[in-house]
Amino acid sequence: MTVVAAEILKVYLPSCLCLFSLVALIKFLDKVWRRPIHVQSVLRSQGVKGPSYKILHGNIKEIHVMRNKMLSSPMELSHQIYPRILPHVYLWTKLHGKNYVSWKGSKPELVVTEPELVREILNNKDGKYPKPHVQSFLKKIFGDGIIVTKGEKWFKLRKLANHAFHGGSLKTMIPQMIASTETMLKRWEKHERKEIEVFKEFKVFTSETISRTAFGSSYLEGQQIFDVLTRMTLIFSRNHHRTIKLFRTKDDDESDKLEKGLRKCIIELVKKREDEARRGEPGFYGHDFLGQLMKLYHETDKAKRITLDDLIDECKNFYIAGQDTTSSALTWTVFLLAINLDWQEKVRNEVLEQFGQQIPSAEGIARLKMMNMTINESLRLYPPIAGSPREVQKGARLGDLILPSKMEVFVPTLPLHTDPQIWGDDVHVFRPERFEGGVAKATNNNTSAFLPFSLGPRSCVGMNFAITELKIALTMILQRYRFSLSPSYVHSPVIHIAMCPQHGLQIMLRPLSSNTCSTST
Repeated sequence: MTVVAAEILKVYLPSCLCLFSLVALIKFLDKVWRRPIHVQSVLRSQGVKGPSYKILHGNIKEIHVMRNKMLSSPMELSHQIYPRILPHVYLWTKLHGKNYVSWKGSKPELVVTEPELVREILNNKDGKYPKPHVQSFLKKIFGDGIIVTKGEKWFKLRKLANHAFHGGSLKTMIPQMIASTETMLKRWEKHERKEIEVFKEFKVFTSETISRTAFGSSYLEGQQIFDVLTRMTLIFSRNHHRTIKLFRTKDDDESDKLEKGLRKCIIELVKKREDEARRGEPGFYGHDFLGQLMKLYHETDKAKRITLDDLIDECKNFYIAGQDTTSSALTWTVFLLAINLDWQEKVRNEVLEQFGQQIPSAEGIARLKMMNMTINESLRLYPPIAGSPREVQKGARLGDLILPSKMEVFVPTLPLHTDPQIWGDDVHVFRPERFEGGVAKATNNNTSAFLPFSLGPRSCVGMNFAITELKIALTMILQRYRFSLSPSYVHSPVIHIAMCPQHGLQIMLRPLSSNTCSTST
């Protein structure tokens, strides 16, 4: 039997290997050639065009070349940043229309810039457009936290986050926001009448604020977490447009090491909070966001309980989102006020009329109309996020279009924020008064054309937190200082996780003649 079996194996093994190889080849060709060509044909028959599909790479190489060319040197001091930040979207919408299809390797990506279709995608009422699966480097940053997860788990985490950052909770965080701002402004005293690089300052400030308000710690305690997340973000940015990877790289090894270190840091925070609970009131872990997570982690009801991995991922999500979004918005608002001194004076006068030299209050900052207009215009010209990715899993109807399954959908922010048909011919001009009547009037009722924090159920849960923090910081800066753009500033906006100035933001500080703010009410 052994000899017979050997002979049979000798005869049929080559045939089996050939058959296996043939099946594998057919599957490979179906993925990288037949299906892309079919999808391209189906979409073109419906009027959706785009750059031609190229086998294996799709359009990734073209996008990479365009981005590198645009980012290789600074730009002039203007707000027309769309061609720099999203050069491929800028070019292909001009060539192929407001909605077009391009290719991330062999996977189609429908880029949508029509407000009506954007609203349909982001509102996602029937669940046709869930969040897509994230790539490896981004996965290491966010894990399976609220920013990227889906389904029942997302619903549970969103409910928790809504509770942690609702209006009542937000009011209790304002004293900590004020304390973080005062710490920052104390550092600024040695830079008076000199140049100061404020982007780094705002990164530290927002880190301090999220540490204090959400995690009950100081910036120094969370500094290692922020440093690790910053390094992981840079790795992600370097590898963002890689679709084919045959071998591990140094970035893979470094990101693995950083992810393990990040996990260790967060576990130490958890253990510290558990120790505090044991010494105090057993089972009470605090009212802040970490405390709410800890309560769910120790929940006896399995249906409500979250795992340690869930807890760690949520901490990562809120550490990075709490820092990057607000520091981006604060940086670009200060930049715009530094080059539009008339508006700086208008907003300062409003602040002084409302508060004088007293510290800001929740009721007072809600009445700062000029500041609110300025912030909205800053978020329009320099939105923190580049866009909102979604996917089609089972095929869907979008407007009059029938979309194939297993394709991605991308809603880029800047094309909507700079569409002259919506905003007018002065779309690249800093003009806060366009928001005097609110977002609906500014957009001619195309409210889905203003997406600084996305839209719909997956919009940024920390939006009100970010805006409140931003207003408090601006109020206290304007009470103390006049500032202008330094001659050393180089205009070079880039996207990492959020939009930031590649070479920092240098301003010249000049203290107001009046005394600094009193900390008494």
